Amino acid sequence: MANRLGEETSPYLLQHADNPVHWQAWGPEALAEAAERDVPVLVSIGYSACHWCHVMEHESFSDPAIAEKMNANFVCVKVDREEHPDVDAIFMDACQAITGQGGWPLNAFASADGSPFWAGTYFPPQPRGAMPSWTNVLDGIATAWVEERDQLQVSGERLAARLAGAVGIDPVDKLPGAELTDKAVRTLGGNFDSENGGFGGAPKFPPTEVLEFLLAEGDTTMTIPTLHAMADGGIHDQIGGGFARYAVDATWTIPHFEKMLYDNAMLARAYLHGWQVSGDQRLLDVCKSTLDWMLRELAGPDGGLYAALDADDQEGEGRFYAWTPALVAEALPQPDDAAAACASLGITPQGNYEDGLTVPIRAGDHPQLDRFKSAMFETRSSRPRPKTDTKVIAAWNALAISALADAGAVLGETRYLTAAADCAEYLLTALAGPDGRVMRCLRGSGGVPGVLDDHALLLAALLDLYEATFNELWFQEACDLASTIWGWFGDTENGGYFMTASDGVETLAARRKEIEDQPVPSGASAMAVSLIRLHALTGDATHLDRADSVIRNLTTVADRAPNAVGRVLLAIGIRSRGVKEVAIAGEGREEMVAAFRSGLRRDAVIAAAAKPRNSLLPLLLGREPDHGPATAYVCRNFTCSLPVTSPQALLDQLNA
Repeated sequence: MANRLGEETSPYLLQHADNPVHWQAWGPEALAEAAERDVPVLVSIGYSACHWCHVMEHESFSDPAIAEKMNANFVCVKVDREEHPDVDAIFMDACQAITGQGGWPLNAFASADGSPFWAGTYFPPQPRGAMPSWTNVLDGIATAWVEERDQLQVSGERLAARLAGAVGIDPVDKLPGAELTDKAVRTLGGNFDSENGGFGGAPKFPPTEVLEFLLAEGDTTMTIPTLHAMADGGIHDQIGGGFARYAVDATWTIPHFEKMLYDNAMLARAYLHGWQVSGDQRLLDVCKSTLDWMLRELAGPDGGLYAALDADDQEGEGRFYAWTPALVAEALPQPDDAAAACASLGITPQGNYEDGLTVPIRAGDHPQLDRFKSAMFETRSSRPRPKTDTKVIAAWNALAISALADAGAVLGETRYLTAAADCAEYLLTALAGPDGRVMRCLRGSGGVPGVLDDHALLLAALLDLYEATFNELWFQEACDLASTIWGWFGDTENGGYFMTASDGVETLAARRKEIEDQPVPSGASAMAVSLIRLHALTGDATHLDRADSVIRNLTTVADRAPNAVGRVLLAIGIRSRGVKEVAIAGEGREEMVAAFRSGLRRDAVIAAAAKPRNSLLPLLLGREPDHGPATAYVCRNFTCSLPVTSPQALLDQLNA
């Protein structure tokens, strides 16, 4: 046997292709080998931008003596969690059930049927404090497999009920209303960090979906301070734009330095919505700089966007982003400006990071700050760069389409709309899978099958792209995709949606229903919002019935843990208030459309056409203006107000 990862295309798997461990990719072949050898499967899961994944690879997986233990006693499987979120979800749930926490690298052990019985995260090569060494873990599991296998099987059976996620939750009989969303706002308020923004303490992840729910509810007391706190901290790249994955502290100062496409796409949109609610120009500036960073740093050659930038560079973790006062002086055309630049960016001789280095923050304003940043950016660009994970992941690209389409429409930025359309074309062609489905990403001559969130977030993106451009091609693609999703992922018995397609569960311990919006919105919650929108655009009650089934399945979780299910709460809020259906027909409709887009309207849909007589959208049919200017028709739950012909009259009806 030998390491088989050299044939893979995942950057993360290829990072382990030279290990002496006999790694292979996840699949039925690995499970069959484990059954034949009568040994456990060692499943090690991570991603290319993960710092501690690199550490464990260097410390343990590159060590021939440790590799010998692994090869002798286990079938060793490497999984890129970004390619296989379905596999990651199973083993992460097991890890959290066993240890009370999770993270990556994730190292788990399973029987030959793929059922996990033990899991943990990072382990050092030698014991460190209360943490056992990786060799201790290997020896302990190998011995238990021989001498105490019955106990391991009991452990696996105890885990099995948890691994299916929302499958085990009983749906409620009655749809929740404003009482649940009001309670969620109060609960989130109790967890709000009024000093630093965000919720809870360190480490701090951007609570993007919760912010989106709160913004839709009209909150500015938690959302705007949090958006400002993140924008001012080191988690936000003050020099080049974009956001790191999370902050290791409670003040958003020191990031864990990987930059992910999904975080930046969701945050860019949240900052856009924060600006729409507050009119705060700083928030709009952050939105645009984040989108510009995405298009500059992650754009692929064919319209798709790459997955991530690594946390590490050749000099170590985060060194690419860090500064000293001397480095600032070297970067500026006028070294005398260094003191002002350092004061504005919090760069001190003591530093805030490691070895006297500082991660820049927004510590103050200066009239020449943009000029300082430009010079520092140019100098920084010559440093050894973090590696780019060049996977193009459907779900994450769909989030980017939504952000680009929304911003392009609201701001009138054609380049954002063009980028969104190009990306959608790429997903619908290059990642086209069998039977109308999409692949999650390309691999070699084929692709990795898409899971629910790839399809659900693409559905949302297509609807966003239609509302941004009024190109009915995107609407038709959305309708077709919604039908495909139900056929392959829908639960015809209990409602809701499974994470994996009906033909893709042969190597998984359970067919899950996802619950939490971590790190991206769960496919089910995304479906709930999109189906409510489709119902408003089409009048097809089937869409609303399926949305309601998702809400009923996740109501209990939304009630108990609102911080984990922001998009479900968004769906509940929209559903309880009712959707405003806006149709705008006739020539010269641009001012009316602009009026609609002047505010955040998550509980409204819009359709527009110059001559809607032949439109594909039922909402537009019969909306021919009698004469003269463009006409807007505003309805709620299919009960309509009188047609109006001025932007102000439209706003009056929308705000009524």
